[in-house]
Amino acid sequence: MLVWEVVFWLCAALLVYAQVGYPLVLAALARVPRARAAVAPAPAQPPTVSLIVAAYDEAAVIARKVANALALDYPRDRLEVVVASDGSTDATVQEARRAGADVVLDLPRGGKIRAQDAAVAASRGEIVAFSDANSTWEADALRTLVAAFGDPRVGYACGQVRFLNDGGTNQEGLYWRYEMALRALESRLGSITAGNGAIYATRRGSYLEVDPIMGHDLSFPFNMVKRGWRAVYVAAARATEKMVPSIEGEFARKRRMMSHTWPIVLRGGLLSPRGYPPLYALMIASHRVLRYVAPFLHVGALVASFVLGASSPFYAVALALQLALVVAALLARVVPLRPLLVARYYVLTTASVAAGLWDWLRHGTPAGWGPAQGTR
Repeated sequence: MLVWEVVFWLCAALLVYAQVGYPLVLAALARVPRARAAVAPAPAQPPTVSLIVAAYDEAAVIARKVANALALDYPRDRLEVVVASDGSTDATVQEARRAGADVVLDLPRGGKIRAQDAAVAASRGEIVAFSDANSTWEADALRTLVAAFGDPRVGYACGQVRFLNDGGTNQEGLYWRYEMALRALESRLGSITAGNGAIYATRRGSYLEVDPIMGHDLSFPFNMVKRGWRAVYVAAARATEKMVPSIEGEFARKRRMMSHTWPIVLRGGLLSPRGYPPLYALMIASHRVLRYVAPFLHVGALVASFVLGASSPFYAVALALQLALVVAALLARVVPLRPLLVARYYVLTTASVAAGLWDWLRHGTPAGWGPAQGTR
């Protein structure tokens, strides 16, 4: 029984640390006074920027996206809007040209990453910024995001995306506010461990060409750190994006994302501590690795509770609480109360991590991509 007690307490401790302990550690470290690095004075003119939108069958929204980009509060002669169509079968290319994009690439189907690589090669900006076709940037978002590169150590900067919900069941907004709070602390202490696809930018010289199945959101920040750059979060650079309406749709979206994430974790260099400062290594272990092993920790705690529950009231209660979480998630389908929906969101999104691993191991991950259902 001792072995099962060790399994239970190890799994439980790691789960609690990942969700609660790690934010507390970051908050405590952020209170320690730190020397401020010198920031280079603002140049006489802002840097030239190429804002790149990779698109696949986005005819319904691409004109609105281009219009949003052209309306940004940034000198027009220093902004280049690039749309890279990844083998679109609809009128994406024509709509992007009609809307006034400076460069429109009509590429063969190769996946989002290769479309972004081609767009970077065809662009001219000192800074290359990226956005999704369904993201809307606030007027000052680009100027605010680019200002981060006034620090010569910064190679990557991502902004804040807010998800709009038209009354669906998805609870992603609650999780995302928690996630953004963590990223703000990580950025303050050094570098973030992940970004987002709605609003981010790199220096042209720090841009990386990665495996086409490995997205920028996870692979860029840690690779920037390994190469001596900082990867920062700029909360004041804001964008909005329509949320997947249902929790079930969010499960499917995260499952697809995790099929792209696991290759980065297991063979893309994330687990190698080489090039990580000690604090950043702690961040990767706490925010990334523990997040990805969470479903297996839950299974370990559940099995240990089941084995120990027959002989110990404490473990019987622990088992009952874990089963209650699952029951609450199931009930949310018929009784859509907020606490039950949060339980369902947690259970399904945690399960999506394991499902994504299964998908990758079973049949690999295609480079192709498409919009999540209900987000356009």
